[in-house]
Formats: sequence, C-alpha cells, structure tokens
Amino acid sequence: MTLRCLAALLVAGLVWGQAPAGRNAPTKPAAIPSYKDLKYPPLATVSLPKVETFTLPNGMKVYLLENRELPLVSGTALVRTGNLFDPKDKIGLAGITGAVLRTGGTESKTGDEIDELLENMAASVESSIGETSGSVSFSALKENVDEVLAVFQELLTRPAFRQDKLELAKTQYRSSISRRNDDASGIASREFNGILYGRDNPYGWRVEYEHLDRIGREDLVAFYKRYFFPANILLSVQGDFQAPEMRARLEKLFAGWTYQQPPVPAFPRVSATPAAGIFLAEKDDVTQTFFRVGHLGGVLRDPNYPALEVMADILGGGFSSRLFKKVRTELGYAYGIGARWGANYNHPGLFTISGSTKSASTVETIQVIRQEIERLRTSAVSDEELATSKQTVLNSFVFNFDHPNKTLSRMVAYDYHGYPRDFLFQYQKAIGALTKADILRVAREYLKPENLTVVAVGRPADFGQPLDKLGKVARIDLTIPEPKRAAARSDEGTLAGGKALLQRMQQAMGGAEKLAAVREFTQVSELQVQAGAGGGFKASQTSRWLAPGHLRQESELPFGKVQVYSDGKTGWMASPQGTQALPAALLNQVRGDLFRVLFPLLLSDRDPARQVNLVGEGAIEISDAQGNSVRVEADPRTGLPAKRIYQSSAMGGPTEVEETISEWLDDGGLKLPRRIAIRQGGKPFAEVTIREWRVVTGNATTSVEELSKQP
Repeated sequence: MTLRCLAALLVAGLVWGQAPAGRNAPTKPAAIPSYKDLKYPPLATVSLPKVETFTLPNGMKVYLLENRELPLVSGTALVRTGNLFDPKDKIGLAGITGAVLRTGGTESKTGDEIDELLENMAASVESSIGETSGSVSFSALKENVDEVLAVFQELLTRPAFRQDKLELAKTQYRSSISRRNDDASGIASREFNGILYGRDNPYGWRVEYEHLDRIGREDLVAFYKRYFFPANILLSVQGDFQAPEMRARLEKLFAGWTYQQPPVPAFPRVSATPAAGIFLAEKDDVTQTFFRVGHLGGVLRDPNYPALEVMADILGGGFSSRLFKKVRTELGYAYGIGARWGANYNHPGLFTISGSTKSASTVETIQVIRQEIERLRTSAVSDEELATSKQTVLNSFVFNFDHPNKTLSRMVAYDYHGYPRDFLFQYQKAIGALTKADILRVAREYLKPENLTVVAVGRPADFGQPLDKLGKVARIDLTIPEPKRAAARSDEGTLAGGKALLQRMQQAMGGAEKLAAVREFTQVSELQVQAGAGGGFKASQTSRWLAPGHLRQESELPFGKVQVYSDGKTGWMASPQGTQALPAALLNQVRGDLFRVLFPLLLSDRDPARQVNLVGEGAIEISDAQGNSVRVEADPRTGLPAKRIYQSSAMGGPTEVEETISEWLDDGGLKLPRRIAIRQGGKPFAEVTIREWRVVTGNATTSVEELSKQP
C-alpha cells in the first residue's frame, strides 16, 4: 500500500471516529451537529462616518462624505416636491416633469447630446420625481468629475423641457395606461392602494389619458419653477475627493443660481376612512387569484413601529412565518404569501398581506388569513418565533450601512423628513428590547379585523366557493376611461347644416333608401401595414356586418389567423393561443368599429340617439350618448365621404386615426370605395385595398347564430 493511500485511510478513520489501531475495531459515526447549536458572534457596532455639512450662500444645504475606496464621485440633489402636488386635472405632471427634466436636455445641449457626452465618460446624470421627493443625481469617475458636475448643474438650473421629449414621455405614459390591466398582481396592488387611500385625494389618484392630454410644456416649466430653487434642495456628494476642494467647487458652480420662491407647503394629510369589504376584479385569462388583504398602516416615527415590524415578520415575513407555514406548507394553497406593516416617513403606509392562490382555494386562503390575524391578536407568540424574527430584523440592520452612499442617503432622508440623525439606532435598540407581551399588545391595538379590505383579482367561475361567502362583494370596474373629447359647438344652425351635408353624402352614395335597405355586408381586403418591425407586413381581412349591429372580422396575420365577433355588448376572440371573451379594451375598440360602419353611420339623422353637427366647411361630427364620435369630411366635388377621423385605442393608448377613402365604384346603384389610406397618430399606418364586397338588401342571408358561431 502506498503512503498516500495509507494517509487517506487514516484521515477517513479519523473523520468517522474509527480507531486507527486494529483492523477489526468497531466504528461509530459521530453525531451530526444541529444548526441550532451553531454559535455566532454578536454583530459589530455600526458607527457613522464623518459627514461635513454646510449651507451655500444661495440657501442650498450640502452634505459631503469622503470615500476613497474607488476613484468615483456621486451625488444627489433631493428636492422637496412630489406627485402629491399634482393638480387634480393634470395628474402625472410631477412624474413627467421629473423625466423630461433630463431627457429634454438643457439650453445648450439636447438630451441626446448629453447621452452621448456622458456615455463617452462612463458617467450618468438622472432625474425623477416620486410621491414625496424629486431628485437629480450624477455619477462619474474622479477624473471626469468637473465635466459631469457641469452637466449636472446645468440640468438642475436650466432645463429646456423640449417638446419632442414631452410628447415621448406622454406616449410612454399612455402605453403604461393601456397595459395596466395586463398584470393581475399589479391590478391587486393598484386597486388595494386606491381603495384604502381613496380616489378623491392625491394618495389614491391615478393617471388617465385625459390628464395627459391636458399637460403642456408650459405646465412642466411652471412646476419646475415652483419647486426647483436652492433653498428647497439638499445636495449630498460622496466619493474620492477632498472635502475642502469639493466645497470650493460647489460654491463656485452654484454661485450664480440665486433663484428664490416661497417655502413649499406641507404634503397633504391622509384623510381616508376604513374601507372594509370584499372587492373583486374579474380577470378571465388567469388560473390563480391574486389578492391583497389589509388596512392602513402607520408612520416610521411611531414608537410601536419596531414591534409592528417584528409582528408582521412573525405573521408573514419568510419561510418560518405563520402564513407561509399554514397556507403553503401545510395546506398547499399558494406558492408564496407575505405580510408587511407598511410605514412611511410622513404619512401612513399600508398593512398588507399579499400573494396568489389556486383559483379553487381562493375563499379558503382568505379565511385562513383572517384566522391567523385573529390568532396573533388573542395569544402570545412563542419564544422561538420572537427570537427568530428579532434576529431577522437585526441581522439586516448592517445592510443599511454596507456602502457609504447608503449611509449618506439615509442621513439626508432623515433631515429631509425631520427625523433625528440617530433614528435608526433608536430603532435597533427598540428591536432588541422587544418582548412577547409587546407583540401581543401591538397586535391587539393595531390589527383591526373589522377594517380589513380584501381585493381579489381572478376568475370567479373557477372559485371553489363563491366569494360572497366572505361577505358582500363589490365589483371593481377595470375599464380604462377613454379621453374626453370636447364636443363641437352646436346650435340650431350647425345641426341643420350637419343634416344637410349628411343628406348630400347619402345621395352621393346612392340615396338614403338604398343605404337603409342594406341588411348584410361582406368586405374582403388586403392590407399593407407600414407600422411594425422590419418595415411592416401584409395581411388580409374579411369583415362581415349584419344589421343592426353584429360584426365579425377574420384576419390572416403573419403569426396566424385571428377572428373577432361582437354584438356591441359582448363578444369573443379566437387566435392561435385559443378562444376567449373579448378583453374590455378590444371590446371597446370593436364598439367603435360598429359605430363607424358606413351604412348606418350615414343614416345617423334617422337615429334619435345620435347627433349630427356641422363642424366646418364640408365636415360633420357624428356622436352618440355612449361617447362615440367621428368626424366625416365630404369630397367637395362629388359629395362622397372622403375622410373619417376618430380616436381609437392602440398599443400606446388612444390615438387619432384618419382614414382617407377613395376610388369609389358603383354596385347596383350603391357607391362603394376600393381604397382606404390609414394614418395613425399623424403617421402612415396602412394601405387597404378592397378586393371584393357583397351587399345583401332586404332579408339577410346570414343568421346571427351563424355569424357568431365560434371556430
């Protein structure tokens, strides 16, 4: 036996407790130690680094923290502002101002030019405005700090708010609004927040299309001028520099910025009243129910906040929490569930239990949540639960200080919100002193079962038990409001003029009686869509309309066949992914298509629910009580409809669509068009060539049952 083999055997024997002497010595495995026997040294004491603080002559307060770990310098101008100051009719103004402040560039450089300049230096300058603060920040290599500071200063003091970047930001907001019902978990959070804070105050407001339509460049400039002034800013800088040299830089950099404004008012108070109840948002394309359960939380300065945070951790803070063990491990209802006592610096946060469950166990999961809340209020937690949660919170404490930038940001935030510098250390001390009696006391005092709000997003048909077993259910309307268009001025003269022009179009198409006789219409078209990746694509579409208001469209698209049917009230859609009920947004779009079908549209003077109004030379506006509206322009030579202009939903939200109609041909006395050029948002979108049409007058040859039959 080699020496190496002998050594290996000896080591193996030592590991397994085997005596090296004697071939037949008995072996006895050593006991495997429990993780509970592991001993950890106490956490090292955290000490705050030295931060130099001073105020510039213009009123801006500055914090400097030297950190030579890396040759980097970064900083943030914290501005006392926020979307809580949005005007009620222009919600979103603060957020857009914060974005366009950076993208819109400065008086000397466009945002794109600044992008290129910073990219070449591996630097960044960013801006944003959130709920209770705004910020402009920078990051740079030490060698480039002067150039980057110059860009930072110019953006902070002389932003240009260019119109094209404003329009881009509004387009991005519109796109976000149009997609806000795609994510079920996002719906649950949004509606939960809105219900608890209330929709009639800035804490519960949400941006809609109509708000964006009212926001102009002058609003951004006015918002900026009100809140961006030196005395309203806390500037923090940390990195590889000498504090005296950085102070001199900043004094020189901002010496000329002496702009003043009155002090900014306090943020509005939360005045919401309990909104207890069960709220359901139906979403048919999910196989789980996403839920939020809770009520208003508190503020960070509440002396009981440390106990409340540990209480929430015991309830649903991790794998060892009560809700996780019960709902996931024991019952198997959900993959994940969590609880959090939400607290903010200056207004109440939200106590939230969140997660998702199998649709069939929706009611049971919420019942278990209620039971666990009540158990927390009626009996003391165990010694192990208290110790585990306290250690969880305390062990995460050091991560508040694991980078100098975090330390500096926290210090500035405490000053900004009026908290003591040692607030976090007070919090740490309070966590360490908590007892089981403290947890029971705050659970009884702060958890309010009678105030619980339950928001469920899912498919009620798949629930194992009806949701109303939990209490009376209120339905949440997920409809995304279309922007309200200002109605054209109407009076006796414009109404008479509108009717006269409409009747001229009727006559040009073949007469009102011929139009009224059409009971069924089929149109086969080829489309050259110019939008999209790769320069667009070709498609074909067959549209079948059945009086008085049924529409079926079958489209052959690059990714497959899509069929849509609607009677204006309900409908379905079939695609390669399957068949489903028409989503609300698409149903609304199809309703608009039905409203604009040419034959009934040109007979709007016979419909008492519609109004025909002259809106200009050769143009009428046809509208109804449901908010549908279309502008129709007549060819001055022939009297035939030449354009249809209307608002329609698109990927980025509502946009103006303009259809130019041409090449009219005669079909048994009726004039029908062969070509339609479509512009969307002012840009070419598609060219439509109508290859075939079939008009049925008198009795329709197709039944509603046949038209609506799913594939």
